[in-house]
Amino acid sequence: MITSVACCLQSIVFSSLPALDDLALQGDRRTVGYDVKLSRLKFWREFLILMRKQKGFSLIELLIVVAIILIIAAIAIPNLLRARMAANESSAVASLRTINTGEITYASTYPTIGYAATLSALGGVSPCTPSSTTACVIDSVLAGGTKSGYTFTAVGAGGPPATQYYATAVPVTLNQTGIRSFCSFEDAVIRVQPTGAAIASEAACQALLPLNQ
Repeated sequence: MITSVACCLQSIVFSSLPALDDLALQGDRRTVGYDVKLSRLKFWREFLILMRKQKGFSLIELLIVVAIILIIAAIAIPNLLRARMAANESSAVASLRTINTGEITYASTYPTIGYAATLSALGGVSPCTPSSTTACVIDSVLAGGTKSGYTFTAVGAGGPPATQYYATAVPVTLNQTGIRSFCSFEDAVIRVQPTGAAIASEAACQALLPLNQ
């Protein structure tokens, strides 16, 4: 911006100076006002020549730009993190519903086993061949135990056949990838742990309030 203003001033001053200089050389100094005007124009010509030699930004300009960037970042980054955590929580709830559906399908497909003993038993690597150890009822990423900033578990109990299970979703990094923890068991109702702490047992899950209550 400063460079653009300097260039405009320079073009105006330089276009005016030749005629004045010619008059000065001819000795036309009839008024004091003319001498003052000429001196001022020469001063501005020298000033603009000096400005023209400067290249790049001044330190103050750079500091202003950095300050503006920091202010924008301070406003935008927390909002971005909150939006990301909200998206991760929505994904975790959806994944738990998928696990619930997978457990019911698994127990129906393998009635002598009941509910799956582990989360990995519900999945399988593509191309997946269904079996009691890789049922292929959930995707391999979810079956691996980590998805969208959350760690998942699913544990079957009782039997055989297993008549109980509970599944959990806990943030990988609390307050960065998620704020709340979630769980579910045989009733397939998603429950929430507001603190984001781990949920150690089915009894602990039963003690929590359902989501959206």
